[in-house]
Amino acid sequence: MASTTDIAPPGAPTPATGREPQPAPHDPASLKVVPARHYARWAAAVAVIVLVTQFVHGLATNPVWEWGVFGDYVLSETIVQAVWVTLQLTAYATVLGFLLGTVLAFMRLSRSPVLQTVAWTYIWIFRSIPMIVQLVFWFNLSALYERLGLGVPFGPVFWSVDSNSIIGTMGAAVIGLTLHQAAYAAEIVRGGVIAVDDGQLEAAAALGIPRLRQIRRIVLPQAMRAILPTAGNEIIGLLKGTSVVYVMSIGELFYQVQVVYGRNGRVIPLLLVATAWYVVLTSLLSVAQYYVERRYARGANRTPPPTPLQRARRLARTLRAAAARRDQPVIPLKPLGDSR
Repeated sequence: MASTTDIAPPGAPTPATGREPQPAPHDPASLKVVPARHYARWAAAVAVIVLVTQFVHGLATNPVWEWGVFGDYVLSETIVQAVWVTLQLTAYATVLGFLLGTVLAFMRLSRSPVLQTVAWTYIWIFRSIPMIVQLVFWFNLSALYERLGLGVPFGPVFWSVDSNSIIGTMGAAVIGLTLHQAAYAAEIVRGGVIAVDDGQLEAAAALGIPRLRQIRRIVLPQAMRAILPTAGNEIIGLLKGTSVVYVMSIGELFYQVQVVYGRNGRVIPLLLVATAWYVVLTSLLSVAQYYVERRYARGANRTPPPTPLQRARRLARTLRAAAARRDQPVIPLKPLGDSR
């Protein structure tokens, strides 16, 4: 009978053959790992690459695009001035719209039924009426109110002025865009505020912090994380929505492009000019939105991920360090025992 000392440990060579034991037929370690083949995914990727290549080839070779005309007008003085008007309309409507929308949001969150009803009615009406209808209405305000004045309600008017002298074409466009934007901004702000835990306000009230300071220093900074993504999309939509003011003959980007191609008949390249500018402006707003969101996420993410610029700088440093190591001469090692 063999003693226990004669039993070889697992994986050790057997005394008889001196070879390692063969794994069992159903041993998982003996199975060969084969990567999965995603043939449908490969076919879809090839199809997409072919379609994108065809589209880029058409952009480069189709003479209808008229890239020379595009280059002549994309930075022309007329188009640049129209872009400036578009930016002005976007900035005015964004600032005023979100200010009014914040007031409406807190009116809806108020305990006063009167304030709640007025705010809800405003949002309901201005979200129901298309923007182009509102713009045309404000453009023709003088037909409804020839003069605007100040005085006693339902009593005498002490001062009045012609409505056309106060609300011009640009003013009517700003008013229409602002009132339309405020209805959507109110719901965006309200959604961000109700996303904040009620315990935050209870703790602030227990510390004796005034109500207005609670909103300004506690609620809004936390609500901004929920507000910013939707608000960014809304501002980008407003930038493109300013093209609707062409019905008021305001020289914004789309209207000016229409005027130019109405004179020379180059419709496609001029529409491409407008498209290129809208893409550039939207990209800039997207970059600004990214950094603003990153700033307000500092409370939740103490170590935020690096920005694209930081990643690019890190990659550049890595490449420079690798190039420096490659350029260094190789010093041969001395053999052991050589004292020279």
